[in-house]
Amino acid sequence: MMGKSGRAMLDALVSGTTDPVVLADLARGQLRKKLPALRAALEGRFDSEQVLVVGRILAHIDYLDEAIDELSGAIEEQLGPFAPAVELLCTIPGVGRRAAEVIIAETGGDMTAFPTAKHLASWAGMCPGNDESAGKRRSGKTRKGSKWLSQTLVECAKSANRSKNTYLAAQCARRGPNKATIAVCHSILTAVWHMLSTGETYADPGGDFFARRDPERTRKRLVGQLEQLGYTITLQQAAAAA
Repeated sequence: MMGKSGRAMLDALVSGTTDPVVLADLARGQLRKKLPALRAALEGRFDSEQVLVVGRILAHIDYLDEAIDELSGAIEEQLGPFAPAVELLCTIPGVGRRAAEVIIAETGGDMTAFPTAKHLASWAGMCPGNDESAGKRRSGKTRKGSKWLSQTLVECAKSANRSKNTYLAAQCARRGPNKATIAVCHSILTAVWHMLSTGETYADPGGDFFARRDPERTRKRLVGQLEQLGYTITLQQAAAAA
């Protein structure tokens, strides 16, 4: 609705244009392939009350867009000295510019405050708890950290899960959704600590990292999955490449 075509149609409606042919002709790009359907959808009644409500909604959206632009400019000015660090963090799968800015703002960007990556993860509340007694683990909950940093890291983890052939996506696939999210958040923070400490860009171990690290476990897992589907598996070692 708020793309260029949708906004143009809404503005036209608020301005008094109700002809479905004229409104549909405001479509741009791929949407022009659907002109007949658009004309049919735009048939109907759009009275003065709707003009008032939609007009106020659009005005409020414009106000919010202006406020976001103003605040974004102020944030960019404040983060000026950290611009190289922001660009560096954007090389991590799942971490966009806004997320990188939040990470810098919440951690301070100076990793000397944290002796190790584990200290950073613990401070951020991204280390599972270790409540164990008599060999029984009672809790795996994380302690509370910065809610702004936590929310941002969770979004980064979900975004990383959609990346292709990366270590973080492979890490997501190994565990249940909740455990995977915390694990990926922890991995992202570990990378953040090393990158901001050394100035090096992110080096992804690859989506096959876990298979390379423990091929026997991978073999058993894959065979088990096929056997659950009713297959009988006979494995034969492939001949070594010349």
